[in-house]
Amino acid sequence: MPLKIPRQRAREPETPGVRGAVRVDARTKDLTKRLRPGEIAVIDHQDIDKVSAEALLACRPAAVVNASPSISGRYPNLGPEILVEAGIPLVDNVGKDIMHDLKEGQLVSVVGGDVLLDDRVVATGTEFDLDIVEAEMGEARAGLAVQLEAFAANTMEYLRRERDLLLDGVGVPDITTELEGRHALVVVRGYHYKEDLQTLKHYIREYRPVLIGVDGGADALIETGLKPDLIVGDMDSVSDSTLRCGAEIVVHAYRDGNAPGLERVRRLGVEPVVFPATGTSEDVAMLLADDKGASLIVAVGTHATLVEFLDKGRSGMASTFLTRLRVGGKLIDAKGVSRLYRSRISNLSLAVMLLVGLSALFAALWATPGGRAFLGVIGARWDDLWSFVVGIFT
Repeated sequence: MPLKIPRQRAREPETPGVRGAVRVDARTKDLTKRLRPGEIAVIDHQDIDKVSAEALLACRPAAVVNASPSISGRYPNLGPEILVEAGIPLVDNVGKDIMHDLKEGQLVSVVGGDVLLDDRVVATGTEFDLDIVEAEMGEARAGLAVQLEAFAANTMEYLRRERDLLLDGVGVPDITTELEGRHALVVVRGYHYKEDLQTLKHYIREYRPVLIGVDGGADALIETGLKPDLIVGDMDSVSDSTLRCGAEIVVHAYRDGNAPGLERVRRLGVEPVVFPATGTSEDVAMLLADDKGASLIVAVGTHATLVEFLDKGRSGMASTFLTRLRVGGKLIDAKGVSRLYRSRISNLSLAVMLLVGLSALFAALWATPGGRAFLGVIGARWDDLWSFVVGIFT
């Protein structure tokens, strides 16, 4: 029986599709740094999470092609629905070969579930629509119980390994940034971080919290016009210019002491503090702020719900769950702070208040001889101005 080679199938010209330069990267967060509107993103991202989908959507690509299953069925991840609802074509599970079959900048077309280079099909997958996403998400919800059991097991394992750090703060390094008795604002480039930073501007001006950027969260602070006091993370998604901004840097290392980002920071002429710990960099930032005496920790872009924990698609999120229990009453989500500081006075109310204030001022002036004389002068000047304006037009 002859071998069937689907890659040689020619494109059907009457089928609609999109065309653009291709950007290829297995790390979605790295690809979004150079992806431009109208280009085609080729990623290798199993279970596209909400943050990655929103980052892709912000780049306005012509299409997204995923080498891996966008919904594997492990849990109901949120990313594919975001892309499909926004009208971005999502071609799913085309196979790992596409990551080296396509080169950066090549012009390709996406037609249905096919990816074409020079009218030759180089990969084929399933083009997602809302019906497919809904069906896949239904199956994923059925497997959620298994993920919850695994999450609980990972939580217990993390507690066993890091109980000294969680319970007694053993292993937290010394830093020069003063946190005792101050508010700490921990910024992660996660859920709705841009909106939260905008709504927190009044809070930041009034309380002047210690600004802690977690990896790319430090860039988010710079983009908002703020300078981080402390940068915490493994330094894989923060820019060189931000690392040189003068903030104190804490490199998150593995428990064995290996710190992949340490050499990069030193090459920039900065000597960082090293914090070996299991878990995520946002956990390290919160534990550091808590141990150094912060009176309140405001979290921007961090993970607050079970779905968000699972949406990261990694067992390490169990550490975030325990870290939130550890910092306890000090921790508040940015959305809570922004609701407290959001102005609830309407424009009509402001206008009424202004009118009442002016009326009270007029009554106070009219009650005294000097005030009546002053109002008479104002009235005369107003008559002169009105006569002048009328004279111009007549």
